Amino acid sequence: MKRILFLIIFLVIVVPVGWVLFCKYEGEPPIADISLPSQYLKQSYEINMTATDNGAGLKHVTVSLVQKDNEKVLLDKSYPPSSILSLFSDNITLSDNFIIPVETRKYGMSDGQAVIRIVVTDYAWRKWAKGNRFYEERPVIIDTVAPRLQVLTSQHNISRGGAGLVIYKLDEENVQSGVRVGDNFFPGYSGVFNDPMVVTALFALDYNQGPDTRIVVEVRDPAGNETKRGFYHYIKDKNFRPDTLNISDGFLEFKMHDFDLGPKEPQFLTEQNPLLAKFLYINETLRQQNVETVAKVPSDTRAELMWDGRFNRLPGAANRARFADKRTYKYNGKVISHSTHLGIDLASTANAPVGAANNGRVIMAENVGIFGNTIIIDHGLGLASLYAHLSQMNVAKGDMVKTDDIIGRTGLTGLAGGDHLHFSMMLHNVFINPVEWWDAAWIKNNITSKIESVKEQIQ
Repeated sequence: MKRILFLIIFLVIVVPVGWVLFCKYEGEPPIADISLPSQYLKQSYEINMTATDNGAGLKHVTVSLVQKDNEKVLLDKSYPPSSILSLFSDNITLSDNFIIPVETRKYGMSDGQAVIRIVVTDYAWRKWAKGNRFYEERPVIIDTVAPRLQVLTSQHNISRGGAGLVIYKLDEENVQSGVRVGDNFFPGYSGVFNDPMVVTALFALDYNQGPDTRIVVEVRDPAGNETKRGFYHYIKDKNFRPDTLNISDGFLEFKMHDFDLGPKEPQFLTEQNPLLAKFLYINETLRQQNVETVAKVPSDTRAELMWDGRFNRLPGAANRARFADKRTYKYNGKVISHSTHLGIDLASTANAPVGAANNGRVIMAENVGIFGNTIIIDHGLGLASLYAHLSQMNVAKGDMVKTDDIIGRTGLTGLAGGDHLHFSMMLHNVFINPVEWWDAAWIKNNITSKIESVKEQIQ
């Protein structure tokens, strides 16, 4: 009988009490998983944090921003005390998630070093019931002052579809800067001058942007502080010519079989005129995809001016289509499609050798849909030249080329109706008028003379 009574007491009292003491005296500290978006306290800054304690449960969570003797409490949360019975219920809080806004400007702190301090305690009975403790400090930088800049160039004349150059000086390092032209952004580069604070930015208007386009220099530091500065500029408007192309059955029979559209091919067979339906898809949908593909390539650029003087055009070639021609396509006298020609077509003799327009680095050499065999050369600062419809490509990505080095031969690959070279100039993701870059006087007046003038200023 005594043994049974002892066993009952052991099971009813000793085991639960032992279990409680084991759990309440657990020694594992809480865990705080903190995600800071940046070391710099940017505008709209938010700390994401998860506090967890899988033992006795969370007791208190505090997050503060501390700079010397100044402390701003960003989060202060206590949890209801747990009881013995809470070990067998859902009353204890084992985990909690937080999104903590940080509004530095309101805290009266100066720019400079600070720390994010995180303290989490639990309901363990260790340390005279003070519990286990998580403590961590994350270094951050308070920066509320916007960067400053000084525009060093004075005259900036630019045409619709053309390019320009502005040079400016910054007052701090590690900032992102460039020229905003409408919705397009053109990064600035500090590799042209010995002073890394002097930045050169080529910028452009695309063929759709006219005299009302807003043009400013933008500078943003790592803390998100931003400066926008306008500069004197004159925008010359320009009209681009209309051009009508008549699509014949002979052209469709000649070119459409060159394009293998894979799974999409069967859908054209159900159309009344399968070849015409395929042409419309190629000229509109595929064209847009291909233009987007090549427009991304000039972002692979070097922060140096690699070209020298004017850009060369295909020798002895006649212009067959101009930059930004507004093309209307007709079939049997009916308008069927539209496009904009983003380069200049040059034709001389079949399979004519094509030389590099200027010094640079090959950043693409592959077949690209309507462009056919295509080579793109980076000339530095985001400026690139494109050579399309080639029958032959003699260079590969990564090759360095000099002016007039033979990079390929003209052809009719892609959506070309006859042997020619499609030549384009691009500035980052914007196609620009090649005629400017063929003109030595334009380059001197708008590019090189500005660079020389600034070099004299900063010396």
